Amino acid sequence: MRCAVCKKKAEVYLPHHNLALCREDFIRFFHKRIKKAVDDFKMFSEEDKLLVAVSGGKDSLSLWDSLLKMGYNADGLFIHLGIGDFSKRAFEIVKEFSENRKAELIIINIKDEFGGKTLPELVETTKGVPCKVCGKIKRYFFDRIALKENYDVLLTGHNLDDEAAFLLGNIFNWNIEYLAKQSPALPEEDGFKKKAKPLIYLTEREIAIYSFFNNIKYNELSCPFSKKAKSHLYKESLHQMELSLKGLRIKFYKGFLRNRKLFEKAEKNYTLKPCKICGYPTSSEICGVCKIKIKAEVSEGEK
Repeated sequence: MRCAVCKKKAEVYLPHHNLALCREDFIRFFHKRIKKAVDDFKMFSEEDKLLVAVSGGKDSLSLWDSLLKMGYNADGLFIHLGIGDFSKRAFEIVKEFSENRKAELIIINIKDEFGGKTLPELVETTKGVPCKVCGKIKRYFFDRIALKENYDVLLTGHNLDDEAAFLLGNIFNWNIEYLAKQSPALPEEDGFKKKAKPLIYLTEREIAIYSFFNNIKYNELSCPFSKKAKSHLYKESLHQMELSLKGLRIKFYKGFLRNRKLFEKAEKNYTLKPCKICGYPTSSEICGVCKIKIKAEVSEGEK
């Protein structure tokens, strides 16, 4: 096949776009899809100071790489969770990535924040659900660092597959409040900095191709806690349907975005106030992370 843009030999075919592209034009296509998401949802401007939450995976690293090449002022934030070889490898990759590009990287090690405990140890002592404990901790430090270091927008590497799977799961369970909060960009309010997801128009496959074409190393180890995550099932279901119904995911997700106002009434049926311990915005007296710290201390004291 020939590239639809320059007519050179194509290296990739994108079925849901019915588009064949050479390497150079695919990279341009990738950056244009990011720019489209940024413009469509007014995510940020060229003057904004951006903070990218990087995990060591292909999504967040491809996003950071793209933003730097597109001329944006983007720094990285890595949360070291202490999950054995998985976290060790992720840290090595992110550190090398930032050094090679001379990009600013902020590192938070949760052992320094939780009395020497790693995420697996926190899960064990608090008897919490691993992914929920992890999610609370990461969101907490993403928000705190963005605010403390005065960044304009916090960015995450959520892609089209992620958003479509999240949407499908919330519809199956009719989680109206989660549907109301699912958005490509959330405004700055209630003590939180603005958040955005610039990869919403790009699939996991497209991101994998971009990382390959740009020689981006990423952590190929799977988090040991993610094996039972329901999101994998939703993603696989959508993938199977996509094989027969080209463009299903993007139509599904864009349809939701067009009709998101239907769920907006459920978006804020609670009031946020400062956590009594750390000051983090929360709907209860004590925020989720401080509760984890308290439970961990109690469990440790009981031993």
